[in-house]
Parts: sequence; structure tokens; C-alpha cells
Amino acid sequence: MKASTKSDFRRLPTVYADLVALLPPRPVHDDVDLANATEMIDRLAGFDLGADQEDYLEAISTFVEAYEAERFPIDDSRITPLDALKALLAEHEMTASDLGRLLGNRTLGAAILAGRRGLSKTHIRKLAGHFKVEPGLFL
Repeated sequence: MKASTKSDFRRLPTVYADLVALLPPRPVHDDVDLANATEMIDRLAGFDLGADQEDYLEAISTFVEAYEAERFPIDDSRITPLDALKALLAEHEMTASDLGRLLGNRTLGAAILAGRRGLSKTHIRKLAGHFKVEPGLFL
């Protein structure tokens, strides 16, 4: 799948009703619905969104999450917080240095990924906010 570009994003409406006209937020019923919703999420994700765009992205994402949870359940009981962090870093093409810079100390990233340092509550809040995930993922 091709990554969304800034020009793709700029062509998207900024008003909720106009976004709804492109792809109405509704429950995902099949793989076609999933592909359409995922494409829209990809076009919006990673950009500085306006309030209407954020609301729309949240609505579409909620329907996708519900469909995927039902259709593709994941047993995450064996996923450690470190595994989750490593997966998120890989998904976002971030290095240990990038992680350290995000947390305020460039060398901290390597120590955390090697298991020599744990995540503090402050780190967890920063990571959850940056990756837009629940803080519990890192506990």
C-alpha cells in the first residue's frame, strides 16, 4: 500500500459533513468496507488534523477496530510491554535513538530496548500520546 502524502491529505475536506460525504462512518461488514475505511484512515493518520477531521478519524477507527476485534481476535496475553514498544517503533520506522529523543534522552532508547531500563509513568504517558494507544499497553 502506498503511503499517504501531504498532497493527498491536503485534498481531503476539513469539515465533518464533507468527510462523511466521501465515506460515511458506519459499521464495517466485510473486507471491502474494511479496505475503504483503512484507506481513509491511512490518508488522515500522521497529519495535524482539525477537530472535525479528528472526530471523523475516531469514528472510522472505532468501526474498524470493532470489525477487526471480532474477525481477527488477537491473544495478547503473551505480548510484553517491550514487545509492544518494539512493534510500534518498527511500524513507525523509529530507531532506539528516536525513542530516546522522544523520551528526552537519546541514549535512553537503547537502554529500554535492551531491557536495562524500565519505562517510567512519564515515559508511558509520552509513548501512549505519541503512538495514540492506551497507556496500559506498556504496563
